[in-house]
Amino acid sequence: MASALTGVVTSVIGKLTALLGEEYTKLTGVQREVNFMKDELSSMNALLQRLAEVDSDLDLQTKEWRRQVQEMSYDIEDCIDEFMHRVGYDSTTDSAGLVHRMVQRLKTLWARHQIASQIKELKTRVEDANNRRMRYKLDEHTFQSSTRTAIDPRLPSLYADPDGLVGIDQPRDDLVRMLMEGEGASVQQLKVISIVGPGGLGKTTLVNEVYHRLEGQFQCRAFVSLTQQPDVKKILRNILYQVGRQECANMETWDEEKIINAIRDFLQSKTYLIVIDDIWSTQAWKTIKCALYVNNCGSRIMTTTRIVSIAKSCCSPPHDHVYEIIPLSTDSSKCLFFKRIFGSEDICPPQLEEVSNGILEKCSGSPLAIVTIASLLANKVSTKQEWDRIYNSIGSTLEKDPDVEEMRRILSLSYDDLPHHLKTCLLYLSIFPEDYEIDRDQLVKRWIAEGFINMEGEQDLEEIGENYFNDLINRSMIQPLKIECDGRVDSCRVHDMILDLLISKSSEENFASFFGDKNQKLVLHRKVRRLSLKYYSEEHAMVPSTAIISQCRSLSIFGYSELMPSLIKFRVLRVLDIENGEEMELNYFGHLRRLLQLRYLRLNLRSIAGVPDQLGGLHHLRTLDLGSTRISNSPKNVVQLQSLTCLRINHLELPEEIGILHDLQELSEIRINRNCLASSLLGLGSLTKLRILQLCWCIVDTHNYYKAFVDNLLSSLCKLGRLNLRSLCIRTDFDYSIGFLLDSWFPTPHLLQKFEMEMSYLFPRIPAWIASLDNLTYLDINVDPVDQKALDVLGNLTSLLCLRVTSKATAGKESLIIRSSMFICVKEFFFTCWRNRVGLMFEVGAMPKLEKLTVSFDARAGLHFGIQHLSSLRHFVAGIIFNGVAFQAVEALEEAIRSAVDLLPNRPTLEIRMW
Repeated sequence: MASALTGVVTSVIGKLTALLGEEYTKLTGVQREVNFMKDELSSMNALLQRLAEVDSDLDLQTKEWRRQVQEMSYDIEDCIDEFMHRVGYDSTTDSAGLVHRMVQRLKTLWARHQIASQIKELKTRVEDANNRRMRYKLDEHTFQSSTRTAIDPRLPSLYADPDGLVGIDQPRDDLVRMLMEGEGASVQQLKVISIVGPGGLGKTTLVNEVYHRLEGQFQCRAFVSLTQQPDVKKILRNILYQVGRQECANMETWDEEKIINAIRDFLQSKTYLIVIDDIWSTQAWKTIKCALYVNNCGSRIMTTTRIVSIAKSCCSPPHDHVYEIIPLSTDSSKCLFFKRIFGSEDICPPQLEEVSNGILEKCSGSPLAIVTIASLLANKVSTKQEWDRIYNSIGSTLEKDPDVEEMRRILSLSYDDLPHHLKTCLLYLSIFPEDYEIDRDQLVKRWIAEGFINMEGEQDLEEIGENYFNDLINRSMIQPLKIECDGRVDSCRVHDMILDLLISKSSEENFASFFGDKNQKLVLHRKVRRLSLKYYSEEHAMVPSTAIISQCRSLSIFGYSELMPSLIKFRVLRVLDIENGEEMELNYFGHLRRLLQLRYLRLNLRSIAGVPDQLGGLHHLRTLDLGSTRISNSPKNVVQLQSLTCLRINHLELPEEIGILHDLQELSEIRINRNCLASSLLGLGSLTKLRILQLCWCIVDTHNYYKAFVDNLLSSLCKLGRLNLRSLCIRTDFDYSIGFLLDSWFPTPHLLQKFEMEMSYLFPRIPAWIASLDNLTYLDINVDPVDQKALDVLGNLTSLLCLRVTSKATAGKESLIIRSSMFICVKEFFFTCWRNRVGLMFEVGAMPKLEKLTVSFDARAGLHFGIQHLSSLRHFVAGIIFNGVAFQAVEALEEAIRSAVDLLPNRPTLEIRMW
């Protein structure tokens, strides 16, 4: 836990150093105090970093001293930040009036007087803390530092490759057989299979494998996970969205009965496969079950739970079953353990065999425990002494509570082994609700706003933060969810047991405070530093009056309550994140402009269409994310936010002075329409750090200033392409042409990694500049007609991993051929051509790394496209267009597809769509 403290102490030391610089030399009389505090805190920080190595063994006296240093450091930093802001941003320009300049000077003098007085008080607190340190002889502890190796490159394959899942084949096949077997009428009857077992045995992983194995055999499907106190209405909406594959108008306002009726109506005559994961109460199941229409179409339901009585309540004879998941066998445990550590299930040094057996015995066949300990050992030196130390650490708590404490101790071991910076970043994840999908980019931006990430050489903060995130994935502390074709994890989730551990540690050390849901029972007696309010099920949860929130640095609100604390109380807030406040009104944000230290602002609120105009004073704001709101116009004075690195507002009309936001790295999505000034497009070219750009082009070629708009946009894109542009997405709402991009982009945007078209416009051919993009990994392009030359051009893009091609028709009468020398790295290929009668042919050796194929073709073209040559294929989505084709011929084609897929070595999952 000391790691969370060392971060803020390090930040304070840096700011004290700044106070000693030339800019703040007018602090007459306090330079000595500032220097004293800097030196003392530097010494304390060294001790704190050493304490982190033996965190679990600290006595109460040391922990209390550490807590006092933590509170003191927060107060020092808040004092300095407030002073720097007032002095740095209350200065006047030469054009200011005499009276105004005098007023501002008096304010500055008063600010200096206040900081001088506070510094003297803070110096006294530092002296007291140092005296206690010496009095209790804290420096006499014996410390040991651990050695660590580089990031293990083998872990991602365990998540991405189903073959990396050990011991799952038999239970998966058992469940498939239980779900699908039967004769006569029994096959058509609704069947429920409930999987039960303790946490950590892989229930969710198992049903997920079964779900993907069978999903192509059902007309509609849904997979939802529950929390201990689930928002049943939200779960029902999720089911309706997944089975219907579209958002219903005003669904957010529907009550439970209306959603249930809508689901029942939709499922009445369809075959469906639905998974209800992690059920904690019979009441939640009873409500959800009302929506699952009992038909005779061969539908199937899977549920998972940790409680046997709930598993039985989900089932009713004669066709339903309870499946009890069991721990991994000894052989499977060894396979998983050694594969994670050594990369092969057959490798184990002889001197480690005995201690390995002891560790696996204590893990008791729990995949979570095995992976956790294996991840810990993978980053250790493979010596018997080191492994014995880990083994003895696990064994010291086995007899205390075999059901709970053993697993918590195992998880704590991995937590304690993290470097200081990763402990802080992982602890921060405690603020999110159970089963919450945590977006990587949002998380990294929050870490930066909190000051958890420091510059390392020439790397920027975003890159360092992503490395931290990947390291946590590598160490099995967080679970990857969405994984891109390039291997990047876009989002993650925290396992329930790890989340419980993080909440416990956060509460113990006052790192974060929680209210709502099951965490409302936690009582506060100290200043709140980070506040997480979860109103999904506890709408009337209220922050106790004893809690001091005036010095809270981070406020995260999930859900809505009329009793939410006013923003005027959070004067030092750095992070504000509000999600799904369905009934929130704009007046709640009336004091937003007073949050002078705010660095991160994200509003995921469909209920508001605007924000207060006076945001120009938020000079520290780095991230302004309003992309999930109905806000379409940029707040006034947004161009005054000189520290902005990320600006997300849907359909943002391009501000006139956008070019002065020199630190901007992401801009999405800007709308270029007739309300914009053509000259403002030139400002885009001044954004020298811009990496991500999403724009919506809404200029018709008959517009009076069309040529000026085109010329200015091209000029800016060419400049950005020479600098740092990595991703470009262009969208249109109608048939606006972007044909001017065909050959006009010069020089080539050599760093571009992603180009995406979301529009009805189609290029008549592949733009020349695309052919020379050596770093392009993702391409979504519309071209019509698509011909062999287009495929040949795209096939030579050596870095391409994901390709989406959309066309109306093919050119010529010959099949389009994917040659063996083309697309050598592509893992995902999506090909849609609505009038494709010539077919698509894969040669032997074509696309050797292709894992996912989605292709639409005319039924008259038949199946002759060489699918048998795609040896790496794991997922196949076939879209059959059968206009004017006999039904029997379509059935025969569908059967031929299934037979061909069954012959492939990886037995790909198959989904067939009909048009």
